[in-house]
Amino acid sequence: MRWFWIDRFLEFESGKQARAVKNVSLSEEHLHDHFPGFPVMPCSLIMEGMAQTGGILLGESHNFKYLVFLAKIPKFVSHRSARPGDQLIYTAQLQESREEGGMTTVTAHCQDELVAEAEIVFSHLTEAQAGIPANVSQKNVVQVALAEILSTVKNSTSA
Repeated sequence: MRWFWIDRFLEFESGKQARAVKNVSLSEEHLHDHFPGFPVMPCSLIMEGMAQTGGILLGESHNFKYLVFLAKIPKFVSHRSARPGDQLIYTAQLQESREEGGMTTVTAHCQDELVAEAEIVFSHLTEAQAGIPANVSQKNVVQVALAEILSTVKNSTSA
């Protein structure tokens, strides 16, 4: 099962930066258990949304030629919790992009308040390097599921 922790892109500047939005809603199942009576979005899911934003930015810069894997997170700082009703804005800056991978810096804001910040390193792998058997179709989910969103954002920002 694949999970997306961003709802849509607000801006997308190929090879440079991207802004995505995540609306935190009480209808999300993870909020019913984390924590009962005081629902908050776990920091790990905020970080995952930040990684998805940065990973898509990096993957698109190489026309999704590689599978993009999160390699490490040298820095992650959480400044406050995200609660139902919050709208998180993830802003990713591409710091480095090479054939073997890249690095992004990403922030999460709720209105003007900084929620979290991170440095995220990604690795590019082929299906064989990732250990995916040759008889298994592993189409890059980002290319399939988000290509239309990316093209819509690109068209609206270039007009």
